[in-house]
Amino acid sequence: MSVLNNIYKCAMIVGMRTIYDLTLPQMEELLKSQGQKPYRAKQIYSWLYRKRAEDFSEMTDLPAALIEALKQDYTLMPVTLLEKQVARDRTAKYLFQLSDGATIETVLMHFNFGKSVCVSSQVGCNMSCAFCASGLLKKQRDLTAGEMVAQILFIQKELDAEGERVDNIVVMGTGEPFDNYENVLDFCAIVNSDHGLSIGARHITISTCGIVPRIEDFAKGHYQYNLAISLHAPNDELRRKLMPVDKAYPLDQLMRACAPTVKTITVV
Repeated sequence: MSVLNNIYKCAMIVGMRTIYDLTLPQMEELLKSQGQKPYRAKQIYSWLYRKRAEDFSEMTDLPAALIEALKQDYTLMPVTLLEKQVARDRTAKYLFQLSDGATIETVLMHFNFGKSVCVSSQVGCNMSCAFCASGLLKKQRDLTAGEMVAQILFIQKELDAEGERVDNIVVMGTGEPFDNYENVLDFCAIVNSDHGLSIGARHITISTCGIVPRIEDFAKGHYQYNLAISLHAPNDELRRKLMPVDKAYPLDQLMRACAPTVKTITVV
């Protein structure tokens, strides 16, 4: 039950729990612990991610007692839209408020190869990269997996009205994804799941400024998601001026950590 305990602990910190926090195996584990049949997890996933349910009462093939338990223990959408700005090229910026009052930004971009959503993974950021406005607000907290999922779902529900779908996800918004490693991977598992949003692993990209231990963990996990490394400089002397993370993880360490995750490395 340690995974579920971690979810509950995180939920207490942000003052809420959203059902979107749960990966399918976590939901199956939770239901089993409550005396429910594990297959109910797939039913709930179908309501959440296929039918886009906005209230637990819509889940009509679940037992009434389970619906009431879900209502008591969980919320659905943990983000509220504060502002939306749309540029001439149709790029849309969403300012969302979370349940604790914190705000995050999510961006929808339109390309000829599909629609991409840039997701935030933290409130604020501690990396202090010189070129990034995200670091102006130091890290307040990590986002839960469900708060990241909600960013995608909110936009997907808008696209549903146009008969469109989110094609690609990039975890490149506010925050350093590998400083919130477990929640980010849970988020990826949920949106990648065949029972979730079914977005292919090769259409999901995680960006990092170069947290070497997490890159090594990522390589050991043999994940199929894309990994993007933010370099911004060809040598340590310049990179350290732009990206303080280079002091802890210089380029030689970073390149060695990256080697198992790619077939070739091209330095441009």
